Amino acid sequence: MSEKNQGQKQTARERLQQEREREKAREKRRRTLIVTAAVVGVLGLAAVVGVVAANSGKKGSGSDAGPLLAPAGVQGKDQLAIPVGASDAPSTLTVWEDFRCPICAKFESVARGTLHELEQTGQAKIEYHLATIIDGNMGGTGSLRAANAAACAQDVGKFAPYHDVLYQNQPAETDDAFGKNSRLIELAGKVEGLDTPEFRSCVEDGKHDAWVAKSNTAFRNSGFRGTPTVLLNGESIFPDKGGEPITTANLKKWVEEANKGKKPGTKRSTPSPTSPAS
Repeated sequence: MSEKNQGQKQTARERLQQEREREKAREKRRRTLIVTAAVVGVLGLAAVVGVVAANSGKKGSGSDAGPLLAPAGVQGKDQLAIPVGASDAPSTLTVWEDFRCPICAKFESVARGTLHELEQTGQAKIEYHLATIIDGNMGGTGSLRAANAAACAQDVGKFAPYHDVLYQNQPAETDDAFGKNSRLIELAGKVEGLDTPEFRSCVEDGKHDAWVAKSNTAFRNSGFRGTPTVLLNGESIFPDKGGEPITTANLKKWVEEANKGKKPGTKRSTPSPTSPAS
């Protein structure tokens, strides 16, 4: 074989190898983008969903519900916050959610362990606010019914575990399964001690429907773009904080930075009896 032909074959092999390396690089970048979208970027869809959500109507809001009875132990402006964690925790995470909201479920799936860790170690207390925007967008009453059931769970100090059960069993956004009280009561069976005659009566009577409607009105009047809305000490951190995306690592870092030099909270209380709210 001539040196010329040998050189041409070598050059062809080098070009083929280079092309293979470029293809590998492209595939690696593609996989990285897919993983990033799955873990972080998908949560950013809340910005798009939220625009629709924030402009939704009042349909399914429960605005014609009966007397306004707040769940036990609620706090904050107009008694609309359900607190979880030590009352003297140095930081507060404010979370607005809708139990039918698929992005809320994704957020909870990714962040649940971190939220529990921050709450249980006294680093942060969480104040949950409930909205019913999906009922307004998609029709049905599942957001309202689930929120009322969660408020009923709060009456007996079991909001947090029931909250998690609802998100772990969330139906498709277009499926109004949570609109059936029987389904909500069935799921209560997954929380030890929650499925009682009192809880069932609270759910079936819609005891806290008017309170949920008031909470949803507060959300619509807040200027927030959609659910989930997550604030750390009043500053928005979802889907990012100052350009940094919300990840479990960043969430821990942000709370640690906010708590620098402060002691963890230790004061915990059980909900007080339900009382009328103005």
